[in-house]
Amino acid sequence: MPASAPATLRSIATLLGALFLFVLLDATAKHLSRTYPVPMLVWGRYLVHFVLMAALLGPSMGGRLVSTDRPARQVLRALCLLAVTFLTMAALARMPLAETNAIVFTAPLLVTLLARPILGERIGALRWAAVLVGFAGVLLIVRPGNGLVAEGVLLALASAVCYAIYQILTRQLTATESPVTMLFYTALVGTAGMTLLLPWIWSGPLPDVTDALLIASLGINGGAGHFLLIRAFRDAPASTLSPILYVQLMWAMLVGWLAFDHFPDGPALAGILTIGGAGAMIALQGRRDGRKRR
Repeated sequence: MPASAPATLRSIATLLGALFLFVLLDATAKHLSRTYPVPMLVWGRYLVHFVLMAALLGPSMGGRLVSTDRPARQVLRALCLLAVTFLTMAALARMPLAETNAIVFTAPLLVTLLARPILGERIGALRWAAVLVGFAGVLLIVRPGNGLVAEGVLLALASAVCYAIYQILTRQLTATESPVTMLFYTALVGTAGMTLLLPWIWSGPLPDVTDALLIASLGINGGAGHFLLIRAFRDAPASTLSPILYVQLMWAMLVGWLAFDHFPDGPALAGILTIGGAGAMIALQGRRDGRKRR
C-alpha cells in the first residue's frame, strides 16, 4: 500500500534528521582527531552505540536482538560498516568535511557498477552516464593543486568501496532480517572488534569531561542516526527517499563552514554538486524502474 502524504512527509523529516546526525558525528570526529587517535574514537563510537541498544532494547527483545538466519553475512556487513567508520574518520583527520563526505558518497555509483555481477541487475545507459558524471565530479575535487592530502583521498575512496559493499549486503539482508537486529550486529561487531584491539590502540591523553561527552556523542549520533534512517525507510518508499540522501552533502558543507571555517572552492564545489546530482539521477532512475515493474 502506498504511503500516505503525511507519513511520507514525516519520513522525509526523519531522514533529514538522520543525515544531520551523521554530519554531526563526522564533524565531532574531525574535531576530536586533533587530540585523540582515530581507533580510540571508533571504539568509543561503537561502545556507546552497543551499550545504548543493549540497555534500551535488551530487556524487551532479549535473544531476538541477535537472532538471525544469516549470522556470517550479518558479521560481514557489520565489519564493512566498521571499516567505513574507521576509514572515514581517518580521512576526516586529514581532509575537509565536505570533500570527504562527497568522495565517500561515490558509494552509490560503485553499487551501480557492482549490482550487475553481484545482484544480476541491469544497469542501463542512463545509469552508466550517471556513474561517469559522478566520477568526473571526483576528479574535480581531487584535481592537482587542490591542497588535499593524497593519503586522505585514498582513505575516503577506500571508505566508499567498503560502504558500497555494505549497501549491497544490506539489500541482500533486508528481505529476511529484522532492521533492529541488523543495527545491533553493527554495534556488537564494532565493539567486539575494537575492544580486542584496545591494548594496541589506547594512547594519547585521557579525555576530560567535555571530550568524554563528545566521544559519547559519536555513538549517540551514529546509533540514533541509523535508527532514524531505518524508521524513515520503513514508512516511505526507498524510491522517494533515496534522492534526499544527498542533502547530507549540503549539511556537510554548511557544518564545515560554520565549525571549521572551510568552504569548498569553485571546482571542488562543482565536483560535490556533480557527485550529488549523479547519485540523485541514479536514485530517480531506480524509482522509474520500480514504477515500470508494478
